[in-house]
Amino acid sequence: MTSYDGMFDPSHHLSNFRSRMYLTDASDAIHCKAFLTTLTKTTIKWFDNLLPRSITSFDDLAKKFLARFSIQKDKAKHAPSLLGIKQGDQKSLRSYMERFNRACLDIQSIPTEAAIMGLINGL
Repeated sequence: MTSYDGMFDPSHHLSNFRSRMYLTDASDAIHCKAFLTTLTKTTIKWFDNLLPRSITSFDDLAKKFLARFSIQKDKAKHAPSLLGIKQGDQKSLRSYMERFNRACLDIQSIPTEAAIMGLINGL
């Protein structure tokens, strides 16, 4: 599992951790201790600065973790953002299609018509 360095959406890290821990029959205390092993030196500083006995459960730890690192939460992207993707004069069609497809993956429930309009607009 990739360690959390504070530079990407904390909810993704927490979801990944929870899905892995779901496979075990570990206690809440073990979840808290195991979670610490998924943090990097930078984010461990946050953990170390928590007040003693301020965590009562893993859910409590998760809420505090999300609250602290929520600034890194992924921003929702919408279909109009595709209009900013252009092929460019010296870029290949393949390169443009790869960038366009990656951008489409970031948009939830993109209407087919919007994707087609964005694709044509960028050529």
